[in-house]
Formats: sequence, structure tokens, C-alpha cells
Amino acid sequence: MIGHQHVPITEILLALPFVVACFVYLICVLISNRRFKKWSVLRIICWVIACICALLSLYGPIVHWAHIDFRGHMVAHLLLGMLVPLLMVVAAPVTLLFRALPVIYARRIAKWLQMKPIHFMMNPVVASLLNIGGLWLLYGTDLFMMMHMNSVLYMVIHIHIFLAGYVFTASMLHIDPSSQRTSYLFRSITLVVALAAHGILAKIIFAFPPNGVDRIQAEEGAMLMYYGGDLIDAVIIFILCYQWYRHARPRGLESVGSTMNEGSSI
Repeated sequence: MIGHQHVPITEILLALPFVVACFVYLICVLISNRRFKKWSVLRIICWVIACICALLSLYGPIVHWAHIDFRGHMVAHLLLGMLVPLLMVVAAPVTLLFRALPVIYARRIAKWLQMKPIHFMMNPVVASLLNIGGLWLLYGTDLFMMMHMNSVLYMVIHIHIFLAGYVFTASMLHIDPSSQRTSYLFRSITLVVALAAHGILAKIIFAFPPNGVDRIQAEEGAMLMYYGGDLIDAVIIFILCYQWYRHARPRGLESVGSTMNEGSSI
């Protein structure tokens, strides 16, 4: 069982960026609404809920529970590494930022997003390796125990969990502008493989608990990871399939329309 308690400053430093992000997003909404069509209320709600979930996973009772119980850690992992990234991607922050900023600054950010390192990380395969591969490394080595003994390592791992989850989700859904535009088929295949790797890891944790973790906690935490992850993954799959359907449907309608026109001309 994990028994180390972190200095509160660590939690504050991790949680503060999400407080700032929430206010910045809302300010951008106000600016955007003055210039363009009203920003989606659903996207605003997704962003606010995401920030709240991030704060819950990084500061407060859930964090204290996670420090002493693997089940609490897994709840925090599901929030920070899966649910928060999904909600934030759906909130389309990059698109909103482009709408809120002056054109000259929006173009600079667009160029920055096209840089080779970001282009490379947004590839679905690379994003999957960073996300799922990072989890295999965390739970398959002593890294999990080490992060509860070192505040700097604790912060680095939690930052990675969030960023890797965000990049992974963004690379699959392409809601915001991206320089890495891959086909729906490629993303779907990569997603299936990534989800399988996530599920296999949960089963391995169930059978072989990480060092220092009580077996009962490991089994229940693994079940949370497996079934809780499936729920969030189901939403990603639904959005991806819906995007694919909308992308394919106009082409089908155009094809039918052209056939009808040819028939009428005959």
C-alpha cells in the first residue's frame, strides 16, 4: 500500500494551470462572440467540466485517497488521462483561440503547430505509443513506486499522463485544426490496437500487481481501469464513427445526385 503524502505545493502547481486555462478559455469565448457567431455552449460546458475534473484529480480528497490506495490512483488516472483530454478536445480550444486572437498572432500559432516535432507527435501511432506505452512503463516497472517518493517525478509523470492523453485523443478525432491529417481507416485501426493494449495492461495489473500495491486494491483498480476506460473509449469511438459517417455521406449524396442528373439528361 502506498503511504507517502505529498507536499501541498506539488498539488497546487499541478492544479493551477487548469484554473488559468478555464478563465482564459472563457475570456476567449467573450472575445470570439463579439466577432463571430456565438461559440457553442456545449463546448463551453465540456471545457469547464474538464477543468473541474482535472482539479479533482490533482488537488483535494481524491489525491489524498490516491496517495494511500491504488483504487484512488486509478480514479485520478481515468479523470486526468482520459476524461479530461476527451472533454478538452471536444471543446476545440485551438479553434477558439484562433477566433479570439488577432490574425497576426493566430498565424504565428498556426505555424508553431506545423513544426516537425508537433507534426510527428500528432501521428496516431506516435501518440498511441506516448500514451499507452507510457502507462506500460509506469505500471510495468518500479516507476509507479518511485513517483510516490519524489515530488518532481510525481509532477513530471502527471503532466505526461495529461498531455499524452490529450495528444492521443486529438490525433484520433481531429476536431481542431491539425497539420497531421490521417485517414479515418488508419485512425480507426490504430485506435483499436491502442485500446487493446490498454485493456491488456489492465488485465496484467489484475494478475500481477505493481510493486508495493495490495492485491485487492490492484484487482479493483484494474477493473476500474478496464471498465472505466471502456466507457470513455466508447465515446471516442462514437465521435470518430460519426465524423467518418458525416465525411462519407456528402460524397455518397453527390454520387447519387450526379447519377440522377445523368439519367435525366438521357
